[in-house]
Amino acid sequence: MATVVEAPVTLVEAVAALRLPPRADQHLQGLMDRNTEGALTAEEKEELEALVELSETISLVRAQALRVLGRTPR
Repeated sequence: MATVVEAPVTLVEAVAALRLPPRADQHLQGLMDRNTEGALTAEEKEELEALVELSETISLVRAQALRVLGRTPR
């Protein structure tokens, strides 16, 4: 059974607005491009995997917050 916790709407809206910072997102995009070209070092592959995992986690948390707010992702 799920526990219900009250939270201020502003907190849920802040979670719904979460994104990778622009520099991190640009870095992720660059790593993905270089990965497609097969040009990543082992260290860069680990970094890419970590950033992808972080990005996916943020997306899932955002989706849950948006669902609570009754909104759809943009």
